Amino acid sequence: MIGANAKRGLASLLPVLALVLALAYWIHDVQEGGTYVMRNLVPPLMIVFLSALTLWRGRGHWSAKGWQMPLGTLGFAIPAIGLSAYLHYAYSVNLDGMFDEGGGQLFHYLPYYTFGAGLVGFAIGWIVGRSV
Repeated sequence: MIGANAKRGLASLLPVLALVLALAYWIHDVQEGGTYVMRNLVPPLMIVFLSALTLWRGRGHWSAKGWQMPLGTLGFAIPAIGLSAYLHYAYSVNLDGMFDEGGGQLFHYLPYYTFGAGLVGFAIGWIVGRSV
């Protein structure tokens, strides 16, 4: 039997899952099922993990244990999703001819950039969360 906190946590996690699933579908579509799709899904899946961990620590609430984890998770999510979505969009429309000479290598290194940016965002969110 699932407790009330678990139900609340699952309900709170649904929007995050929906966002990540939509992003995963779009990433797969833009890369046309290329070799780097799974690698590029690591940062969005980390957002799901951090969100689940935040809700687990807060017993179904985002901020029950303070603001460090929620703001850290948000700090990770914004640059990770933003950078990935922007560069996938730029690739899909060949923004300003950025990828005229091939841009497939972008997807090889993109997870490292997005994960690194997400870690910086997480650290900033965590520090701000300690002060709130």
